Amino acid sequence: MRYDDSPPPPESASSVSPDRPWYTRRSTLAVAVAALAPTALAGWVLTQVLTGSGHDGQPPGPKALPASHTTGAAAHGGAGDAKASTTTPSPVASASASASASAPAAPAKGPLAGRTVVIDPGHNTGNFKHTSEIDRQVDIGTNRKECDTTGTTTNSGYMEAEFTLDVSRRTRTLLESKGAKVVFTHDADRPWGPCIDERARIGNEAKADAVVSVHADGVSAGNRGFHIILPATVKGGAADTSKIVGPSRDLGERIAGNFARSTGSAPANYLGSGTGLVVRDDLGGLNLSTRPKVFIECGNMRDAKDAAQLTSPEWRQKAAEGITNGIVGFLGG
Repeated sequence: MRYDDSPPPPESASSVSPDRPWYTRRSTLAVAVAALAPTALAGWVLTQVLTGSGHDGQPPGPKALPASHTTGAAAHGGAGDAKASTTTPSPVASASASASASAPAAPAKGPLAGRTVVIDPGHNTGNFKHTSEIDRQVDIGTNRKECDTTGTTTNSGYMEAEFTLDVSRRTRTLLESKGAKVVFTHDADRPWGPCIDERARIGNEAKADAVVSVHADGVSAGNRGFHIILPATVKGGAADTSKIVGPSRDLGERIAGNFARSTGSAPANYLGSGTGLVVRDDLGGLNLSTRPKVFIECGNMRDAKDAAQLTSPEWRQKAAEGITNGIVGFLGG
């Protein structure tokens, strides 16, 4: 193969093998030079990095790796994510991180933004194993009463406490989607309780705009429907409901109407004269409240027809929607 038309240069007999043409040696030299060139260039670059001058004529300091440089598992989101980075972050990256850390959380948006709602899931599944604790008497203002009770069950063993927690969690999700801050009295995060006086205190200390205690009844079969329990006017000891009776009734009426529409359930046929509203003065959770508060008994767990609804996830979602819509209406959302 010839790369040009020029005649071969003169060669000495000692430098060229008699059985090889002139261009074989020339090609060998070209390959050798080509192989050495990258090595030389790499050496020059390394020298410039380590000892070369900066733009101001001064030797530069150690060159920092770019902020995005990571090694090992950290570069791929593996176990290394949990380890401290050994690279030097750039000033821009550090400033951005500081700004993100100090930036306030975005305000909640929705019709209930700035409002606080306390949801009180009735009873606790652990109460059955802590009867001595929940039997302890507490002051409810007008008298003393048990700390809490076990709640009821369906004939098949579905606990009221399971029902109330599920409906409460569904209600919380709906309320938070509308911008409300939702506080629970408990979230199955304690072995038993809380006691009825503590439940009231949680709502008071949260300065709740509305408090709803979720329950289901346990009366004899044939008694069906839901009802809302409203606080009576009570004054005695630590109890004084005079300021919450009116707004609590408004809250209860709104929940009753929306609950009926959402679930298709009728008001209780065994109390409340068909209104679904009942006033009581013997419930510590109401007597000790200083915030608008109601109880809702969503149905009768001992009646087969009501129990079929209460054990249905689809129906429980409708129950949560009814409660939520009532609260939204009460708070003007």
